[in-house]
Amino acid sequence: MSSEGEQSREPHDLLLSSGFLAFARHAGVLAAIESDGPPIDAVVGTSSGALVGALWASGMPAGDIALLLAERAPTAYLGLHWAPWRGAFSLAPLAAWLRSRLPGRIEDLPRPFAAGVVGPGRQPQLLTSGDLVSAVVASCAIPYLFRPVDREGGAYSDGGVADRLMVAPWRAWRGDRPAVVHVVDRVAGRDSDASLEPYLVVRTPRSGASFFSLGDIAASAELARQSAVAVMRRGLATERSGARPNRDG
Repeated sequence: MSSEGEQSREPHDLLLSSGFLAFARHAGVLAAIESDGPPIDAVVGTSSGALVGALWASGMPAGDIALLLAERAPTAYLGLHWAPWRGAFSLAPLAAWLRSRLPGRIEDLPRPFAAGVVGPGRQPQLLTSGDLVSAVVASCAIPYLFRPVDREGGAYSDGGVADRLMVAPWRAWRGDRPAVVHVVDRVAGRDSDASLEPYLVVRTPRSGASFFSLGDIAASAELARQSAVAVMRRGLATERSGARPNRDG
């Protein structure tokens, strides 16, 4: 995207939904944003959206994220947990992998970032400060399958069980502003009750991935990229004209 194009577009926030191992879908949407989207200010991600969103917010390009995630099967990031009644598996290997690739704290990222979780009160909330890796891993910790993450005196887990997109917590954090929203078709969890009508909404199918294979990452990312390009080109043209048609795609 040219610098002239960037200057003519209002910054947007980016919301990445939960979606079972939907890393390639998110990477495809990020690739579209890099080429055809508006400047992105803050990033909000839940579960797979938190993992990909944190890598991207750290400065890693979308293409590099897709290549990085293709290197190992998801099982490589799982470990057995000594207290299976708290979760069958531990995400300690994932945390170790992320610590070599991400800054120490959320505040160290080049742009605002938030990970969607549920905490002690079982309400959806955003982690917007403090240790970055524990926030991302907590957002990925599907209840009963993975051990919750102990963080700052409480146990935190995947926010998608309460709100896959975290629209209301994002609004409370950031206020009323334009946004690009990526919604992966639901496998589990709870869809947001909030209206998405004002935003640029990209909808993509389920990932089709499993713990043993992420499948054809390039094809999955390309499908999402094409969907996102169409939505953003149409939606950004509409924003410049001042009209407000249905933006879902």
